[in-house]
Amino acid sequence: MNKDEKNNKENNILNLIPKTEKYIQYVIEMIIKIPRTEKYSIGTEYKLSIYKMLESIIGLNKIEEKRKLCNLNNIDTELNLQRIYLRIMYKNKWINEKKLNTCMEQIYEIGKILGGLIKYYGKDYKK
Repeated sequence: MNKDEKNNKENNILNLIPKTEKYIQYVIEMIIKIPRTEKYSIGTEYKLSIYKMLESIIGLNKIEEKRKLCNLNNIDTELNLQRIYLRIMYKNKWINEKKLNTCMEQIYEIGKILGGLIKYYGKDYKK
């Protein structure tokens, strides 16, 4: 791995943090507005998932290279869970289509960066 590649990957990791913060802020504002019973059930699960994801993203720069792929896959799993939570909330009419699409777009942006990082760190393990 050359120095430019490493700097690029570290910048991608750092870019994940503000994108994730923006996404979390939007989700929290959305969850506050859903019906009370759902707010404390699926809303709580959703918030736990996004906080767990944020913790893993922040920890990416602090763990050794060998463990990054596992951590990235855990973040990807949390994103997939969040997509499911969103679809459930939409199907039950707790959120509208605009909120669903906004969240999905933000998840897509985070997922694009994450996918590139998984591909980059995964190439060492395919050997």
